[in-house]
Amino acid sequence: MKLLLHVCCAPCSVMCIENLRKENIEPTLFWYNPNIHPFTEYRSRKNALIEYAKEMQLEVIIDDDYGLRSFVSAVTPNFNTRCEYCYTERLNKTANYAMNNGYDAFSTTLLISPYQNHDRIKQISEKISDDTKIKFLYKDFRPYFREGQNIARSLNIYMQKYCGCIFSEEDRYVKSKKK
Repeated sequence: MKLLLHVCCAPCSVMCIENLRKENIEPTLFWYNPNIHPFTEYRSRKNALIEYAKEMQLEVIIDDDYGLRSFVSAVTPNFNTRCEYCYTERLNKTANYAMNNGYDAFSTTLLISPYQNHDRIKQISEKISDDTKIKFLYKDFRPYFREGQNIARSLNIYMQKYCGCIFSEEDRYVKSKKK
């Protein structure tokens, strides 16, 4: 199976890649994350993925759309529904790239995070799959989240402190301030 795997960050990809390889699936990694802000965070995550992909001898495709203005415009003023937009935007881009470039299926490392809305990611991906006629490969990677994070730390892979968008960074700041 020729799989295009959307990657939100290198740490989340660690156990996704390992589990896919155990099934003899060698994914191509796809970076498209216009939600990640500020630019220094975007660049750090992208560069960490590029380096990790080299170490893992995996192809990585970079769609280098920083996208601050388009992301903020799309989620304004409904900041509390930003994740819905974010999932849809990134997974649509991934599926369309897969469809137009000879892949059999697409998936995402977002499925490893216990902090994401897993069921909604799956629903959106299944709808995109129906619309594009490209298979969505569903895997519940969540049981491997902590192990993947620990491996990423041991490999000194850049570890972010928040989901990615500027509003999740704000949420992190507000929570830490309350403590």
